[in-house]
Amino acid sequence: MNTVVLRWEWLAAAFGGMVAILLLLWLSLRVARDQRAPWPQDSPASAMDAPLPELDVDETCRSLFHRWDPRVKILSLLLFAFITVSLRRWISISIALAIAVASVLAARTSLRWTAQRLGAVTGFVLMLLVIMPLTVPFHEGDIRLIVEGVSLGAVNLRGLELAARIAAKAVIVAFIMEPMLRTSSFAVTMAAVHRLGVPVVLCQMLLLMYRYVFVFRHEMQRMWVGMTVRGFRSRTGRETLRDLGCFVGMLFVRSMERTQRVYEAMLCRGYRGVFPSSVQFALTRADWAWGSAWAAACLGMLAADHWPR
Repeated sequence: MNTVVLRWEWLAAAFGGMVAILLLLWLSLRVARDQRAPWPQDSPASAMDAPLPELDVDETCRSLFHRWDPRVKILSLLLFAFITVSLRRWISISIALAIAVASVLAARTSLRWTAQRLGAVTGFVLMLLVIMPLTVPFHEGDIRLIVEGVSLGAVNLRGLELAARIAAKAVIVAFIMEPMLRTSSFAVTMAAVHRLGVPVVLCQMLLLMYRYVFVFRHEMQRMWVGMTVRGFRSRTGRETLRDLGCFVGMLFVRSMERTQRVYEAMLCRGYRGVFPSSVQFALTRADWAWGSAWAAACLGMLAADHWPR
């Protein structure tokens, strides 16, 4: 087992470089935000009484992914995601990352939404990058990193590589979800999923959950504003826990009442277990060609991953 001693100067330089990269990324996102239109939440369509579903706002943009048949698009991108998760070598992971970034740019979706999706997985990725180098057992031939003057907390370089590989795959999958979910409305996506053989009950549950999660979030925001206006302040104490318990209980009661009213309204409008849908799908040669190109890209990544060293 090889042992490498890290000096404090090296760690300080690495930390400074990471901080500089994060600052540059933050500044670039800030500039991109200032140059774009305001958020949908700031528009009149997303006022307090009309919460706007977030996955439907990019449907007006027309790109290759927008014109692609949703059924072939879902199958192709899911295949790409599964193939990416199975990759082991860095050369094939790099190819997958390049394809994912190019797909996001070609779909012309908002970079802020992409940054939000990446931010959702950042916590898990950082946790892996911290825990795995310290917990992966040492094997013959592994490189052991220790900090100068510190005898505890040896870092296994193989564990760091494994964590970096998992983090890279998570970023690729997060990237590829953008063209799959933001280039068609959620209703069209669910209709395509149903045409692919998923039970209609599951599709309707996902569609209702997606629609009314924004309604319940809107209701929670109204209740929270009401509590704040009446003098509630979040502190550490028994009174705060009691108020939060009452808040959660009232939110549950209101959600149940609203759900019952929505279901009764659906029955009055003729709901009998199936939502009426006017979505029509028609496969073209361009759809088949685009799907074949993605299948070829997946085969190319597998070939690069299993190519003899």
